[in-house]
Amino acid sequence: MDATSTRGQRALIWAWGFAVVIFLYLPSLCLLLASLTDSRYFTFPINKWGLAWWGKTFGSLEIHALFQTSISIALCVTVISVVIALFGALAFARYDWKGRGLYQKIVLLPIFFPQSVLGLALLLWFNALGLDLSWKSAVFAHLVWIVPVVTLVISIQVYSFDPALEEAAFDLGATRWQVFREVTLPVLFPGIFSGALFAFLLSWGNFPLSLYTTGADTTIPEYLYAKMVAGYTPGVPVLGTVNTVGATVLLLGAYALITWWRRSRSTKAS
Repeated sequence: MDATSTRGQRALIWAWGFAVVIFLYLPSLCLLLASLTDSRYFTFPINKWGLAWWGKTFGSLEIHALFQTSISIALCVTVISVVIALFGALAFARYDWKGRGLYQKIVLLPIFFPQSVLGLALLLWFNALGLDLSWKSAVFAHLVWIVPVVTLVISIQVYSFDPALEEAAFDLGATRWQVFREVTLPVLFPGIFSGALFAFLLSWGNFPLSLYTTGADTTIPEYLYAKMVAGYTPGVPVLGTVNTVGATVLLLGAYALITWWRRSRSTKAS
């Protein structure tokens, strides 16, 4: 009776998990199907299969410029946010200092702002300062929202960090820089890497902040929105499929890298 009940629970868990996966990824499957038609509009069943729109999309100079802009923003945001968030996370979770509680509340506050409101506020601020809007102003806008997220991600790793490791290194005569480079950074690497991944993906797919702050430059989310409003082509599902597949490959690659890194450290330790 117990064995039968256990098998039934497992079957129910598998069925539920499968239903959730289907619910989440069925729209992405529809995107893929819509990109594999030679007709302008998506109809099901598909009458004429083909890859013509894939060739047109990736042969477009406009799409190349979109990718260049989006990658430039995402890479700049990733590097800057990780550097700021690393030291912000140490202040957030590692050290006990006067005002820490207030700091913890203030640093996370932008996460709870609606991004459209935050984007409008930044647009008004840039205009008041007389700054020209471009992809560089979008980098700053993304940082305002993403740095708190990355700080929170790295702080999770910092909370599990044992300060005794640093104290032991100091007792052995290591300098502060050596301790930071040889002890702190390796221990916090999984959190730093996860934060970088969050920063890149959140910046790459961000629409509200980019809409208000990119000016004449255009990112892929802005392009997709514009094409859905007017001038739709199957290039939209092509780019949507590329974004989905790219994010999936990036996440799986990151997971494999973290797994390999942990195993290599375990091997060296043993």
